[in-house]
Amino acid sequence: MTVKSHGSNPGRSRRLVTTSAIAAVAALALAGCSTGAPGAGDEAPAEDTGTLTVWLDADRLDALEDVAARFKEDRGITVKLVNKDFGDIRDDFITQVPTGKGPDIIVGAHDWLGKLVQNGVVAPLELGDIAGDFQEVAVTAMSYEGQTYGLPYSVENIALVRNTDLAPEAAATFDEAIATGSGLVEAGTAEYPFLVGLDPAASDPYHLYPLQASLGAPVFGVDENGTYDAANLALGGAAGEAFAVKLAELGASGVLNTNISGDIALEEFNAGKAPYYLTGPWNLPAIKDAGIAYAVDPIPTTGDQAATPFVGVQGFYVSAQSENALAANEFLVNYLGTEEVQTALYEVGGRAPALLSSFEAAQGDADVAAFGAVGADGVPMPNVPAMDAVWADWGATQVAIINGQGDPVALWQAMVTSIESKIAG
Repeated sequence: MTVKSHGSNPGRSRRLVTTSAIAAVAALALAGCSTGAPGAGDEAPAEDTGTLTVWLDADRLDALEDVAARFKEDRGITVKLVNKDFGDIRDDFITQVPTGKGPDIIVGAHDWLGKLVQNGVVAPLELGDIAGDFQEVAVTAMSYEGQTYGLPYSVENIALVRNTDLAPEAAATFDEAIATGSGLVEAGTAEYPFLVGLDPAASDPYHLYPLQASLGAPVFGVDENGTYDAANLALGGAAGEAFAVKLAELGASGVLNTNISGDIALEEFNAGKAPYYLTGPWNLPAIKDAGIAYAVDPIPTTGDQAATPFVGVQGFYVSAQSENALAANEFLVNYLGTEEVQTALYEVGGRAPALLSSFEAAQGDADVAAFGAVGADGVPMPNVPAMDAVWADWGATQVAIINGQGDPVALWQAMVTSIESKIAG
């Protein structure tokens, strides 16, 4: 599945989500809340008649303080921003919502969505006409079984970072990149032809996925709604087996090395020891600090298809048990969905904005533009619960193949059988 981002209409003004806004206004009026639209009229807002509780990490909290105050002024509803460790939010939310506790809104990753829906803790979100104002890949990622559940605010993905002193020109194919890198190693000007951080026990299927995808072996097929279909595991067959053979070749040649962790790969690239480094924008600050002259390139293909990376999206979800669901929808869509707020979130997080107008403005940063161009042709990381049954076998099998611990095709076939069995329960 290839999902491309929308084109934009710079002259288009921000629109409120008409249906949701009217419903929210009516409901709030019945509750005695202020219903003035943002910036409308001079009347003082009604007294505080409710609270929205939002769980989010510290950086996002700081970025939302102003808009939370504005929502209180406009709507008479307090937005309580609660700092939570990001790693605890999903599981605590799933635990607390069924008990009637927990927040009205959480910040979270898009690949949480399947589990959130499965547990009945998240409510659909009505984006209405403004859905087209966001990168399409972002809206797709925040959707499940044809229904949108979250407001996206950031998009991130990996790309190929190239040391331009060692490799002045971008490689058209992965084999070309390896040939260039190997030539530099033979000449003594590089130590590694290519770097990617791997784990000795779990490899890194996330980083290696573009190479697999270029050979035509996605993780899952998709249904008529564009949702990943857990019943259609697509790792197997000739395409997956071809990737297994390629992994074995790259391991035998030393291009892939499970003893080179993420930290080591970054350190060695920053020491000028490799022309290519497969990584994400999170490592660019360290690369800049090291003084490496670099460019951000599309990931060169191994097969006859595009080397599409996984795209990770972050956004906001509304609790299925929120007593202020309409107000929560209003806060997300008409306040957090604005260019001002999406840009503020980008400025504290450094990830490309999901809102097209904010993303276009951020492309004054060449790195954002380059990673964004790669991500526009990427695919959302699967958000179906069945993905939990994939990672362990997928990573362990990659390690075995890279390290030459058996026939690559047989190892891959055994992996597919094991994953299918786990998904079937």
